[in-house]
Amino acid sequence: MQSLASTQLTEAPLARRVLVFQAILTLVATLVVMPFGFSPALSVFLGGGVCLVANAAVVLWVFRDYRAQDPAALVGRFYSAEILKFALVLGFFAAAFLGIEGLNVPSMIGSYFLVQVLPPIFAAQKAPHPPRGSKAHDQVR
Repeated sequence: MQSLASTQLTEAPLARRVLVFQAILTLVATLVVMPFGFSPALSVFLGGGVCLVANAAVVLWVFRDYRAQDPAALVGRFYSAEILKFALVLGFFAAAFLGIEGLNVPSMIGSYFLVQVLPPIFAAQKAPHPPRGSKAHDQVR
């Protein structure tokens, strides 16, 4: 049985919507933290930015020349995109740790996870759902 949410997360429009929510959340979180100083605000911005850039790379990698007729190739793209994402996140965080003094590491890591987790939830709730009587997403025979 395949869930509706897992099916929707493989659709390019929903993936793009998640990226928009991630960008908005990164900016809002940065503005909220700004009264606490430049370092925490920069840390929150960098954490959210790393998440956004890595996820944008995944979306571009997975949905380039997308063909629904070849699901095995799409699965391969997902795996390779996740490896790319992991490398990008490690590289960006290493560059930030080594290149910027005074970063607030808990703020940076916290904003990364906040931007990673919340936007997919919001985007999935706003996504159009098929009619309830449709069996296509409810059952796989």
